[in-house]
Amino acid sequence: MNYQKTPLSAGLYFVGVPIGTARDITLRALDVLASADVLAAEDTRSLRRLMEIHGVPLGERRILALHDHSGSGVQDKLIALMAEGQSVAYASEAGMPLIADPGFELARAAAAAGVMLTCAPGPSAVLTALALGGLPTDAFFFAGFLPNAKAARCSALEALRDIPGTLVFYESPKRLAAMLRDAASVLGQDRQAAMCRELTKKFEEVQRGSLTELADLFAGKAPKGEVVVLIDRNRQHSVNALDLETDLRQALADMSMRDAVDMVAQAHALPRRQVYQTALAMGKGDR
Repeated sequence: MNYQKTPLSAGLYFVGVPIGTARDITLRALDVLASADVLAAEDTRSLRRLMEIHGVPLGERRILALHDHSGSGVQDKLIALMAEGQSVAYASEAGMPLIADPGFELARAAAAAGVMLTCAPGPSAVLTALALGGLPTDAFFFAGFLPNAKAARCSALEALRDIPGTLVFYESPKRLAAMLRDAASVLGQDRQAAMCRELTKKFEEVQRGSLTELADLFAGKAPKGEVVVLIDRNRQHSVNALDLETDLRQALADMSMRDAVDMVAQAHALPRRQVYQTALAMGKGDR
């Protein structure tokens, strides 16, 4: 028996559940599932099956469904139960609650009601993909699912172009090729990326390469299973043309062409030739 049944204080307990392999659940998560007065889940069948696998008895409790289409009635009922002194455990269908999954409104309502709110953390497809993707992890931005329509998807990608960290997306296998093509077009064909599929499961797969290479790889063949896409940050230094000309004019007022170009090129981390061409286009000669 892997769980311990212990009294829980009144409040809301978010429970992280596996994203694939059932044994990835934590012992504390099992304790909470065994001990909570009330259980709620995005998918009641998934949670019931997980508890059966680990031998956690449901007893006289039933699992309330709380998802994007359940309305405010279930949420209000759960908040009322907490206010009456009961402990409520909530689990998403897979992974950590609230990460591209329902639960935010429940968390906000619990905080507003002043009831205790905590989490028994567990697996996350975002963090697992970052660990396996081979891209920098010092900073990252989780963008969830991109829009379905091409124009909206490209607009969303454009807004993310210069985020100074690895971009993380969830994506439908059927839309993967189109998403990679649009990302290559908007963000740059040579941007490095990784496609992580079926994480923690039997057919786990990670494909790495440029956005163009991955788009070609998946053109015409949609993979199966859950997909996470990672895209490296923008490595090309972009400088506003007006700022560059302003700095050149100020430098040329006191320096020779050579010295002004050298200083501005170093300040903006640009090739000297590019800055020199800009200076010539401005109509400045050697001084």
